[in-house]
Amino acid sequence: MVAAASVVVAVGTTTGLISALDGGPDPARAGPSEKTRSVRLDALPVAPSASPSPTASLSASASPSPRRTASATPTKTPERTPRAASVSTRLYRHPDSQVQEWVRDHPGDPRHAVIQARIAAQPAAVWFADFTPGTITARVRAVTSAGAAQNRTPVVVPYVIPDRDCGGYSEGGAPDLAAYDAWIDRFAAGLGSGDVVVVLEPDSVAQSECLSEGERAARFASLARAGRVIKSADPRARVYYDAGHSGWHSPATQAGWLRQAGAASSASSDGVFSNVSNFHTTAAEIAYDQRVLDALGGGPGLGAVIDTSRNGAGAPPDGEWCDPSGRKLGRAPTLATGEARIDGYLWVKLPGESDGCKGEPGSFTASYAYELAR
Repeated sequence: MVAAASVVVAVGTTTGLISALDGGPDPARAGPSEKTRSVRLDALPVAPSASPSPTASLSASASPSPRRTASATPTKTPERTPRAASVSTRLYRHPDSQVQEWVRDHPGDPRHAVIQARIAAQPAAVWFADFTPGTITARVRAVTSAGAAQNRTPVVVPYVIPDRDCGGYSEGGAPDLAAYDAWIDRFAAGLGSGDVVVVLEPDSVAQSECLSEGERAARFASLARAGRVIKSADPRARVYYDAGHSGWHSPATQAGWLRQAGAASSASSDGVFSNVSNFHTTAAEIAYDQRVLDALGGGPGLGAVIDTSRNGAGAPPDGEWCDPSGRKLGRAPTLATGEARIDGYLWVKLPGESDGCKGEPGSFTASYAYELAR
């Protein structure tokens, strides 16, 4: 990230994000911190709470939005041998996220120690969510070069697909697909030649039903091209495509769309991602992703990464998606999961960044972060 970049966010019904935006003040800065009682850090768990074991029964929680319908109960997937990771298993922690800023600015806040230890100390994804063709290459290069200097793998999220979020809270993106294709070229030019994980356009596949058949086909062609461009620019980049989550489309439906978007081709894809900004348990996502991969085809080289940032307590039973209470941090970010075809647990959504109910959309909300981390 360049020095002038701010870390704000445009958030929608399923996507909350750290965002490496271009220049200018932060329009979504949280207000003054709300005071709460102090908690002894040594009385809390050392690590973020673990999600239920992959062998546990899957939760049958409701979908987080009226647009989403629950898929059928996953069946057991045959065990596969975990594939060897080709990237460094150490993830890069970007120093300029909103939580890092809050920690620096509030050393005396009684929540400081908990938020610092449980959230700020963890690596999280860096989002590029604004359409700024003139600066995107330099901004991406700043993140990837910093990761390479530390021999750590950055997680980056291009989020500029036209008509993103179907006009919801995260609406915006490039003006059209031609402009998007050109922006992706410039994004890829900043990747360098080192290890990087690319979470390509959250919601772009799972939330494509608002498009006409022709518009969907054109979007999928651009996504397939984006994967090819990224992997051609940096052969060590790992590109993952949007699989939604376990409470949304069926694995067969999702795999059909993913195939059209290039996710089954090794020239453009390393697999799929799921649960971004959502709450479904790691167990449910593992079973779902393995079924999506089986339906997708493309060979045993494809895997999945799962957003575990807020899924430690699973999805709320009432299907609430906007900053629901009672959620907890999930498994700590890692690229060494020990699970067949599961390449990583990532914090794609930064815990504490509001969906728009407990704070301004995209703003870091200390009270929400503290609730997740306790």
